[in-house]
Amino acid sequence: MSSSKKILLCVTGSIAAYKSVFLLRLLLKNDYDVKVVMTQSATEFVKPLSFSAFLEDPVYTGLTDEAGDWTEHVKLALWADLILIAPITAQTISKLANGACDNLLSAIYLSAKCPVAIAPAMDRDMWKHAAVKRNLDLLKKDGVLEIPVGSGALASGLEGEGRMAEPELIHEWLENYFQKKTELKNKKVLITAGPTREPLDPVRFISNHSSGKMGYALAEAMANNGAEVFLVSGPVSIQTNYPNIKVISIETAQEMFDACHKLFSDTDIAIMSAAVSDYKPENKEESKIKKKSERLSVTFEKNPDILASLGKQKKKHQMLVGFALETDNEIENARQKLKSKNCDFIILNSLKDEGAGFQHDTNKVTLIDKNNNVNKFELKSKVELSKDLTEYLIQEYKSSFKTDDSK
Repeated sequence: MSSSKKILLCVTGSIAAYKSVFLLRLLLKNDYDVKVVMTQSATEFVKPLSFSAFLEDPVYTGLTDEAGDWTEHVKLALWADLILIAPITAQTISKLANGACDNLLSAIYLSAKCPVAIAPAMDRDMWKHAAVKRNLDLLKKDGVLEIPVGSGALASGLEGEGRMAEPELIHEWLENYFQKKTELKNKKVLITAGPTREPLDPVRFISNHSSGKMGYALAEAMANNGAEVFLVSGPVSIQTNYPNIKVISIETAQEMFDACHKLFSDTDIAIMSAAVSDYKPENKEESKIKKKSERLSVTFEKNPDILASLGKQKKKHQMLVGFALETDNEIENARQKLKSKNCDFIILNSLKDEGAGFQHDTNKVTLIDKNNNVNKFELKSKVELSKDLTEYLIQEYKSSFKTDDSK
């Protein structure tokens, strides 16, 4: 693969730091553009000269450069196509997972808009410790990509897992990653996420418990495969900083309807994962409703059906994916929705599944296609599940829908 991809190679204080010198040479040999950042503890294992001998740029080790410029972390974070931390120690994993910022590397991480990949390196028992696993899980929920550790002889004399992956394996991982990122190049993806809010009066509204986590994770997974993503989002407490994700913020179902219809004609794949209010108050009170009587009656009217309206407009080259959250007769109701809305796929959530649905960091879904094929995706983090769903949908799109790479 002719790359010319920009890699910011960050090295932390591990005995495995010497491998990063070989990794640097391998990346340069294969036409990657590389800059190197080292933590102070990393310089105790390998001298910066071991890296700078192969580079035109200096090795970056401090929050300021020789001229006193303190914006180096911002410049480096914006420069990179991918930040690769290899090796990453248990200490740095903990810092990044908890948002600590006390050196150049952690400042770069918090400023990054590009993907971040890590290649852990530590002793066997440290690697297996619950605290390390917990911090790794936090990083992965934040979208950090993990390059699996190797197994074998360790510096302590122990045998087992914890070795940093060999430079050749890391290079292979990068090649596969960047190749995968092009699968949706020149494709436009529309995704809805989060709840909608239907106002009762100036201070109150009808809504639901959707956090938007699934929709945002799907948007980032699609973006990681090269798509231009339009994310129509209800009010949520999360955000995304991907350069190829444009967030369109809305409040009501009608606003989401209007935004989706404005975008849908140019869309290749549409995934409707938002929890849209089916009904809205017929009349919004202009002033705050006062507590005057024992009962309050509100008349509701139907909101427009976003998924059904898009299904009526869908063209042959477009894939339409709906979500269904059910409490009873899940499969039957999902199949009925699949047919009535003219979807290609329905992704079914059941509130009966522990750890799935609203507010959880995990999810468990069943995907049903228009030929009534059923595929179950077991409980895992929404980030990891989104990667699995995205991979599945990409393969289905490539095999079943008209594609025009010149679009």
